[in-house]
Amino acid sequence: MSASIVLLVSIGIPGAAADDRSAGSTHPGPVYATVTDKSGKLSLQTFGRPDGKDMVFRISGSVYANIEGNSLDPAMRHGQKLFNIDGYNIRRLYRVPETNQLYQLSREIVFYTDPADPKRILREWKNPIDGKIYPVVPINNDAVNFGPFTITSSYAGPPLQPLHDETVWTSDIGVRANFGSTLGERFGLTGGVYAAQEMFDFSVDNREVAARTGSDVPAGAMKTKISWARTSPWAPFMCLAETEVRGQLTYHARSWSLGSYADIEPWLRAEVEASHPLFKAAPSAPGPSENSWTSFYNKQLGGGATTWAGWCAAHGRS
Repeated sequence: MSASIVLLVSIGIPGAAADDRSAGSTHPGPVYATVTDKSGKLSLQTFGRPDGKDMVFRISGSVYANIEGNSLDPAMRHGQKLFNIDGYNIRRLYRVPETNQLYQLSREIVFYTDPADPKRILREWKNPIDGKIYPVVPINNDAVNFGPFTITSSYAGPPLQPLHDETVWTSDIGVRANFGSTLGERFGLTGGVYAAQEMFDFSVDNREVAARTGSDVPAGAMKTKISWARTSPWAPFMCLAETEVRGQLTYHARSWSLGSYADIEPWLRAEVEASHPLFKAAPSAPGPSENSWTSFYNKQLGGGATTWAGWCAAHGRS
C-alpha cells in the first residue's frame, strides 16, 4: 500500500517478537513524547505504535482496467474489474539507538483475489490479450521502510482538516522509477520508467484524536481509516508490455488499523502462514526497501538471472 503503494523474521506467537524488540534503546516512545504538534502526533501514529510494538493496516479493495479510448474492447473493457485485493501492511516505529531519529519499518503482503469472491486467492490469471495463463504473484514487499525522520518538539505532520466528527489529512505521491537504469530491466515499460500515482486519505474520529494527542505515550494502535487509490502500469505477472498494450491499472481500496497480526482474519492468516510466514512480523532493523516491481525482479527474475520477457515466455501456457 505504500508508495508503493509497497520484511525478515517470522514468529511463532503473534506479537511476542515485537514485544521483545520494543524495549531498550530502539524504543520510539521517548522520542515520540517530545512532539507537541497535533498533526505530528497523528502522522507518527500512522507510521507505527508509539509503544514500539507491531501494528497492522489491513487492506481490501479492487483493481480495474483503465484503458484509453476503450481500445482493447471486447477482450478487455475500460473500467472492467480484473481483481479484488486483500492483504495488509505490518509495521512498527524504530528508533535509531541513542538518537532522536525514527524509522517506519514494514512488510506488506496483498493477494489478488477473484473479482467475484474476495476470499478466493487467485493462483492463475488468463491474459485476455494473448490468451495465455500466467501464475499470479501477490504484492509481497520485503521491506517497505521510510526514514530516518528527525524528531524534535517542532516536528509537524501534514495539514489537518475537520470534517463532521472526524479529522482528516491527505498524502498524494507521484512515483517515478527508472528500472531500465537501476535494474537493467525495462519490464515492457515506456522508456523503462515506472510511473504511478498514489493517493491516500486518512481519517480519525475526533474522540480518538483527543484521546491520543495528550502528553503521554499512547499504547496500542490508533483507530485509523484510509482510502487508497493508485494508477500504475500493468502488474508484472500480467505479462502486458506498456509499450505494446495501451492501458493501466487503477487500484481502489480501503484500509484500517489493527492492533497486531493476531487481529487479522483467520482465512488471511492461514494463507500467510502456509506460504509467506515472513510477513507475520515487521522488520527488526532498517534495510533496503522493495516495491511490487523490484520485489518481482528479486524473487521471480532471480535478481536479473532471467528477464521479464523470458519469465513471461517460460510461465505463460495456452
